Amino acid sequence: MTDLETLRSALREPPAEGFAEPDLGAIMTKGRRIRRRRRLATGAGGVAAAVVTVLVIVGAVALREPAQQPLPPAASAPAPPPSSSPGLPAPAPTITAAPSEQPFGKAIPLGLKGEGGRELVLYAFAIDEPQMPDVRFGLQVAYRNQTGDYDALLASNEFKGSDRSFGFHAVDGGDLVRGTFVPVFGYFSGPAVRITSTVRGKPIEAKVVPWSEDPSVVIFWFDTAQVESAGVLTPLVAYDAKGQRLTK
Repeated sequence: MTDLETLRSALREPPAEGFAEPDLGAIMTKGRRIRRRRRLATGAGGVAAAVVTVLVIVGAVALREPAQQPLPPAASAPAPPPSSSPGLPAPAPTITAAPSEQPFGKAIPLGLKGEGGRELVLYAFAIDEPQMPDVRFGLQVAYRNQTGDYDALLASNEFKGSDRSFGFHAVDGGDLVRGTFVPVFGYFSGPAVRITSTVRGKPIEAKVVPWSEDPSVVIFWFDTAQVESAGVLTPLVAYDAKGQRLTK
C-alpha cells in the first residue's frame, strides 16, 4: 500500500470518540464579551479599525466593478452651488471711493519748500472705509500749489480701533518722496501741548498745532535737521499744559 492509500484509509475511519454538539449561544456570548473588552481597551482605535475595514471593503468593490461615473457626493456634505452661472461674468468687487484730496480742516504750513519751490503742508483728510468704522480721518503731507489745490506726497492713518483713542497715532515720515524729504509727523489724541523725544540721547521737541476740527487732537512734526527717520525716536512723550507727563 502506498503512502497516499494509507492517508485515504485513515481519513475514512470514524473518530475514536464522538464530539458534542457546539453550544452556539455560549460561543456568541463569549465572543461579544471579548469584542466589548477590546473596544474598551482600544477606544478610538476600535473605531479607526472599523473605518479601515469599511474602506477596504469599498476598495474591493471598486476593484471588482470598474467605475462608469464619479461617485455622487455624500448626503451629509452636499457640494456647494457654483459661484456664478455659466456664461455670465463674475460680479465686480466692491470699490470704496478714495478720500477727498481737500483738507479736513485747515492745512498747516511746515515751513519747507520742495519740488519747484512749492510749499509743503500737513493736513487731515476724511476717511470713509466700511472696514474701519471708527477711523474717520488721517494725515496727509502735500504740496500746496499756487492755484490753491494740493498735490499729495505721503498719507498716514490709524488702521485699527478708534482714531481718537488716547495716545499717539499715524506716526510716519522720514522718507524721501519724489525727491522731497518728508518730515516725521503724527498726531496725539488727548490734552497735549508738548511732544518730545530723544535722538541718540539728545532731547528734541516737536512743533505742535491743535487740529482745527477738534482741539483735543494735536498734530505734530519734527525738524528734518534733527530727526531723519521715525526709527531714531526713543520714545515719544506727551505733556499737558501743567507740564505733567501724559504717556509713559
